[in-house]
Amino acid sequence: MKRKTRDIWLIGLAAAVLALGALGFWLTMSSSRIDPLEAPGDRVARQIATQIGQGAVLRYAEPGQRRGMCGYVGRTRKGEAVAFVSTPNRILFSDDPMPTEFRQMRQRYCPGFLTAPPKR
Repeated sequence: MKRKTRDIWLIGLAAAVLALGALGFWLTMSSSRIDPLEAPGDRVARQIATQIGQGAVLRYAEPGQRRGMCGYVGRTRKGEAVAFVSTPNRILFSDDPMPTEFRQMRQRYCPGFLTAPPKR
């Protein structure tokens, strides 16, 4: 009787491992991936809409190094411009709570980028 109980537990454990493996594979395949052919301007628009929302207004953008993009975005139509640095897998804004990381990304991807927001 004990051997039969142990076999049932082993079969149940094997089924659970297979189910978790299948779930992990499905999540990996169905999750959104970065499109390597996505145009930088489209990428920036997607990232801004995802992070800020549809009300954000792209004010200025310029290409940087290594597929980076830098520019200014308004969180609202008449709101103050906020600088951003975009890479294929990330976007950081100058008003994020990580100013050192933003500055390092700006220097790495857009060393000649403007230092003051445009007046509008």
